[in-house]
Amino acid sequence: MEEDLEPHDTRTETVLSPPEHSSPQQETLYNNAEEADLVFSASCLTTAELQQHWRAVKQEFRSVKLLFDIPNTRIIDQTMSKYVVYQIVVIRSGSYDCERVAIERRYSDFLHLHQELLVDFNEEMEDIVMPRKKMRGNFSEENIAERRVALRDYLTQLYSLRCVRKSQAFQAFFTHQELKAAYNLLRGGRFSRALEALQKALVLQEKLSSHNPTLVIPTLCAILVCQRDLEDFDTAFQTGRRALPTVRRYELRQYQGPLLEALVDLGYSLELPVAQLQDELTRVQDSPHAQVSQMSLKELVVQEFV
Repeated sequence: MEEDLEPHDTRTETVLSPPEHSSPQQETLYNNAEEADLVFSASCLTTAELQQHWRAVKQEFRSVKLLFDIPNTRIIDQTMSKYVVYQIVVIRSGSYDCERVAIERRYSDFLHLHQELLVDFNEEMEDIVMPRKKMRGNFSEENIAERRVALRDYLTQLYSLRCVRKSQAFQAFFTHQELKAAYNLLRGGRFSRALEALQKALVLQEKLSSHNPTLVIPTLCAILVCQRDLEDFDTAFQTGRRALPTVRRYELRQYQGPLLEALVDLGYSLELPVAQLQDELTRVQDSPHAQVSQMSLKELVVQEFV
């Protein structure tokens, strides 16, 4: 079972999310806790990074509810096999979600997810039934439409279980195939297509992993590598800046040195002031207790999904 990831700074452990119907006194305590975390962050973040970090912190305390839809299906009829793929859309509720991406999964993918979850959450899932195939007519419009609705409701039921929606298996169901394909494209030097796939996966990761903001860091770093190799230096620099506050806050040593080094190089290329980043990189490299990666960011990234 995956738990919420806590940052290394012990002062942030006192930060509490106010109850849904909190009193003014409770909200004051919550605000004071947020201010204490701000003091920690402000010492090492620029204004733009601090604003981004602050939004991320608030997002962690906000209840993010998701809806699942399966608006379309299509039949794949190959020489040796015939199957249905279901188009899945993850929607953030509570406001208009302008970032909607669709993924496609087979029934066998749903079945594999169910079997994986039963290993760890058999008791919690005793009331959740995996929609079954029928003995006949699996490719009829009526049966496909019926199963499409059943699978949509199945995902909603899974998401209602806190332990399940935070599990690695549930997260991987929505992103693993896309990320694996993206990293294969990246290693093959097909950076435009890799970037497109990574950005699609990132949208899903950000919706599904609000409990653990570190899960998007490998993807952001891979996006930076693609953008840099496509010579979109300005966007690559902004992507790195987007990742850096979380890397700092959760002390992700594996990424901190390579990310800072990439940002310094990009800053020089863009003729931007990078003295603070260079000083931070030097402190990280010279720290006697830090386990800093000696690999470049690209070398670090291409090791994913090997």
